[in-house]
Amino acid sequence: MRREIHYWWSPRLNKDMPIVVYGHYGFAVLMFPTAAADFLEYERFEMINALAPLINEGKMKVYSIDSINNESWLNNHMHPYDKGMRHQLFNEYVIEEVVPFIQDNCKGLVPIITTGASVGALHGANNFFRRPDIFSGTIAMSGIYDLQYYTRGYFDDRVFFNSPVHYLPGWNDEYMLNKMREGKIVIASGQGPYEDPGASLHLSNILNQKGIQHWLDLWGHDMRHDWPTWRQMLPYFLGKF
Repeated sequence: MRREIHYWWSPRLNKDMPIVVYGHYGFAVLMFPTAAADFLEYERFEMINALAPLINEGKMKVYSIDSINNESWLNNHMHPYDKGMRHQLFNEYVIEEVVPFIQDNCKGLVPIITTGASVGALHGANNFFRRPDIFSGTIAMSGIYDLQYYTRGYFDDRVFFNSPVHYLPGWNDEYMLNKMREGKIVIASGQGPYEDPGASLHLSNILNQKGIQHWLDLWGHDMRHDWPTWRQMLPYFLGKF
């Protein structure tokens, strides 16, 4: 498997940001890490090995980036307002730096599917729903899509516009809604220990109200909030794309 690591200085985040690329051809999969993890997390937890058949067949190229959750929502030493400001810069980094890098690396305007597990599911879904004109779909696994869960109840405009269960119900931009309807959307969760399938059901109900087709898939009560679950889920869903 082709594996490349790239770094560049992000003018938005004011720091070096790495990205790892797996594969040689296909549509792009952009991975958001869990919690405060780094760009190599999916490799360490054997997710890349689980995806290897699809990658090696040239069906997709996988891109994994660093999180900055420990500089924003998961940093208990920051004021919530500052957390939101930092997260907005991360959004800009993804759109203005990572997406152009992917398109250049793929030598064209390939479809980009976002994905992540746990906190990464929130980021993957949020990036797709905010910019369905750029991303072609999302596979969100074991996520909670109410950002107040991470802000401990703090709420302002930046929380609102990064919390899908808050901004999606009132979204009336038909162009963007139609772009969402064209996308491939998977909302998945286990029902075992530490999972919250109700969060996926809540998001699914909102999407249904907006006429946005998607695949809600709740796995069994033996599927816990952990890597063995996600290593089964992601290859299965990507294999259907």
